[in-house]
Amino acid sequence: MSRVVSVQSAKSLVDTLGRQIQDLRISVTDRCNFRCVYCMPKHIFGSDYPFLKRDALLTFEEIERLVSIFTQFGVKKIRLTGGEPLTRRGIIDLVGFLAKLPGVDDITMTTNGSLLNKHRACALKDAGLKRITISLDSLDDEVFQAVNDVNFGVDSVLRAIDNVAEAGLGPVKVNMVVKRGVNDQSVIPMAKYFRGTGQILRFIEYMDVGSTNDWQMQDVLTSAELVEMIHAEFPIEPMTPNYNGEVAKRWRYQDGAGEIGIISSVTQPFCRGCTRARLSAEGSLYTCLFASQGHDLRAMLRAGATDEELAGAISSIWRQRSDRYSEIRTLQTAQLPKVEMSYIGG
Repeated sequence: MSRVVSVQSAKSLVDTLGRQIQDLRISVTDRCNFRCVYCMPKHIFGSDYPFLKRDALLTFEEIERLVSIFTQFGVKKIRLTGGEPLTRRGIIDLVGFLAKLPGVDDITMTTNGSLLNKHRACALKDAGLKRITISLDSLDDEVFQAVNDVNFGVDSVLRAIDNVAEAGLGPVKVNMVVKRGVNDQSVIPMAKYFRGTGQILRFIEYMDVGSTNDWQMQDVLTSAELVEMIHAEFPIEPMTPNYNGEVAKRWRYQDGAGEIGIISSVTQPFCRGCTRARLSAEGSLYTCLFASQGHDLRAMLRAGATDEELAGAISSIWRQRSDRYSEIRTLQTAQLPKVEMSYIGG
């Protein structure tokens, strides 16, 4: 199924604030087997929730075609997300298809780890996946189960992290969303556990993504507070970014026991360096994690649009982009309707 596409003439695509498109995040499904309170709260996403029908999802052929067009604008990094991407049947095949596309240098995945056994981790590596990020919000079973709300235990996620490392998909990044009063007591135990392992723990401020998680500013444990907490226990110092537009601010332990990352979308916005486009499970292009509306590329695909027409649409959308939600966030804008994280990934 692999497409042969020339990327020799890849051209820069810049928005109204001078930000060049570089990364594409693809949600392959809106479904997830967790019901995390900050993403898919169970009282909203219950057994009767109208998830997308299979024929509404982009096919792998459609995803591959769109990625090949995005590479014409210099996109080299693809991240597969969800929902939970490993619930999408055939996901390993999709990784293999994308890995063969000219211009794609880096394919990564974000997962909750619940379905990541040794066989699947190795198969993903063999297909061309380069790295995996795993979500884990506490080492305390009671706290973690209260967050994922499906009674899934910590040990299974820790095994998944080991499986990823053993498969050679490392270093593993471990994402912890910190919500005040829910799992903030787990910050230091998490830091202590992952110190010296070579795995990179990243603390994420609780964000107002979507409209169903009842976000309030008082629930945010700020990055400044996180740094103070960790530094008091394990002295840390700032590091230089790996690349322009890197989301997480890097910190290293002064004793050489590795590094952590802190993602401060709420209190220290990084909109001015954002180079990411997002493709939802049903084929809408979003230019911001906090967007209210997307741009329907699936309709164009299924109406017979040419690659040139699709490229023109993508170019027009990005060139008009002026998103900087986190820089202008207020209590009022935080309550505006926004697309749910399960549709476009984190």
